[in-house]
Amino acid sequence: MDKENTIRMQNNPFKAKGIIVITTAMLTFITFWKAAAVVLCDFGSSAFYAGGIAMRAFGPAFPWYILAVMLFSGLLLMMYIEACSLFTRGGIFPVVNAGLGENAAKAATAAILFDFVLTGPISSITAGQYLVGLINSTLEIFKIHFTLAPNGFSMVFALAVTLYFWYQNIKGIEDSSEKSEKIIRFSIVICVVLFVWAIITILQRGTLTLPPFRPQLNKESIGWAVNMPFLEKIGCIGVLMALGHSVLALSGLETLAQVYREIEYPKIKNLKKAAWIVFIFAFVFTGGLTFIAAIIIPPDLIASRYSDNLLSGLAMQLWGPNVLKLIMQAAVVIAGVVMLSGAVNTSIIGANGIMNRVAEDGILTDWFRKIHKTHGTTYNIINMICLLQIAVIILSRGDTYLIGEAYAFGVLWSFVLEMSSIVILRFKNREQKREFMMPFNIKFDHYYIPIGGILITLAVIALALINLITKKTATIAGISFAVFIFLLFHISEKLNAKKANVIFEEGHREKLNKTEVNNLDKAIEGLEGSKRLVVAVKDPDNLYHLEHILQGIGSDDTDVIVLYAKPIDNWSVGKTTGSKKTDENELFTNIILIAEKYGHPVLPLIINSNEPSYALTQVAQAAKAQEIIMGVSGTYGANDQLERLVMAWGALNQGKENKSSITARILWEGREVSYKF
Repeated sequence: MDKENTIRMQNNPFKAKGIIVITTAMLTFITFWKAAAVVLCDFGSSAFYAGGIAMRAFGPAFPWYILAVMLFSGLLLMMYIEACSLFTRGGIFPVVNAGLGENAAKAATAAILFDFVLTGPISSITAGQYLVGLINSTLEIFKIHFTLAPNGFSMVFALAVTLYFWYQNIKGIEDSSEKSEKIIRFSIVICVVLFVWAIITILQRGTLTLPPFRPQLNKESIGWAVNMPFLEKIGCIGVLMALGHSVLALSGLETLAQVYREIEYPKIKNLKKAAWIVFIFAFVFTGGLTFIAAIIIPPDLIASRYSDNLLSGLAMQLWGPNVLKLIMQAAVVIAGVVMLSGAVNTSIIGANGIMNRVAEDGILTDWFRKIHKTHGTTYNIINMICLLQIAVIILSRGDTYLIGEAYAFGVLWSFVLEMSSIVILRFKNREQKREFMMPFNIKFDHYYIPIGGILITLAVIALALINLITKKTATIAGISFAVFIFLLFHISEKLNAKKANVIFEEGHREKLNKTEVNNLDKAIEGLEGSKRLVVAVKDPDNLYHLEHILQGIGSDDTDVIVLYAKPIDNWSVGKTTGSKKTDENELFTNIILIAEKYGHPVLPLIINSNEPSYALTQVAQAAKAQEIIMGVSGTYGANDQLERLVMAWGALNQGKENKSSITARILWEGREVSYKF
């Protein structure tokens, strides 16, 4: 969590008066497991619909291709890890902007927005399909002759879910990693039970028939390629077409880059662990259960009844009493509805986050980032995303296959541009430090030629090109949407040119909100660590000591208070100090970026003070800190700094029987001076 607190002192410089808390975007650093859970609430949700859509596209061979796509996701995850090692505030826009330029970054952002706009509707409609499937199964078992219309029910349910999360996001719902963790834990339990029961069912049957490998493509799934008979002579084209219809199962990987900034230190190490969890869960949950479902459920039954709720169909085809199967189906539906509904929320948050990231570069006008007067959210962006999702739900009439056919465009073309940029950055930014590189590299001169990255990029390009000619709906809808968003970015940038130049010259600035509290104890009451450090800051370009401290913290049990003692009018004579004025917004923006980089929360404070040394010691004593950390002053030498600090500490403890001790450290590149007093 990032807070700025301004503490005003009375005319007596040794007493604090009012405290103003300046709050920026809340940032809580999370464990790798919680980060994986956030990603899986989006990425893992495709297990509930990807298999059924693929079945309708190219027949009973679908489980092989879903499994292959899940294996391929492991390679894409490694590419994402390399991208995250380059940009703490990562994601598609900064990566593509650095590799291919701003226009390509706009196009990539438009493509991924298309993905997010469709993620909400396909997830909420699928949740509705699972729910109506459970209701109809219950009615059938109890011999009640009434059936709900699946598509109609799903459309109404999807609209209700979208409106609910629209309202929650307008209010400022937190993307709670704890809720995501609970959802994934529950889903893992259901996955294990379903797996074990499915194995028992197969053993009970005594026979095992694997699905065919050859896809059965029809005119609809071949699309415009039906007029290109020469493609039939290329043996792998059919396989690529089938993979193209299965690639929608990859939706949600971009969430990994979005959540990276919130992963705790060491960031890359924890990101690797999160990626492993995502891969294993997706391979077993999405790939494994889809494959088992294809073995147990007859293909004609999948096509006629379970294409929209495949895992429910698996539950109802297990060996055992109908009542137990109904209970298992209910558990699957609960897991599906919760996870899929969470994916709706993630899609809105993700789209809002990406649009705000674009706005940070001055591309969007202030209208898009206009803050809600009551809730403080960028409500215009949220309204736009939710209106687009509602339009998709209504136009699709609750048909997941229709949305699924359009889905892959955004996924693939965002991959094409991002993977290409990662490869290009190996040559453009070869000197930039990378904590991780995609495996299979050849070192030549000063370059690490990314053979593995190039092969992955070529594979993604091949899939994207084959989808252009086979998926009519995806091509038409995707290109239309991308052109619309690209033009929106282009026009908005022209209207915002003056402000964009200011942002380019000054860099990004965090927005800060002020709230008044009563005292210093109130400002620091959220500290819980057993060890506490107070770091003095002043110059936005001289934060080496803060970075050094955050880099060396090895546990979460250390609280770091970052203090800026702001020079104010001299109370006795009404004159200002001669200190150089500090850009507070720039200072604390840089502090937040450093905290994100090293994955450790800080508590920034500003104290209006005519005696910085005393303000520093006062905060250290109130917080019961063990150390005070300073950078070397441009005005005083290190010895003078320590002398002033010792005098302030002595004055603060004058007359006290039990005088406390503290260690002061002054750090600058290659040197350190410390003193315990």
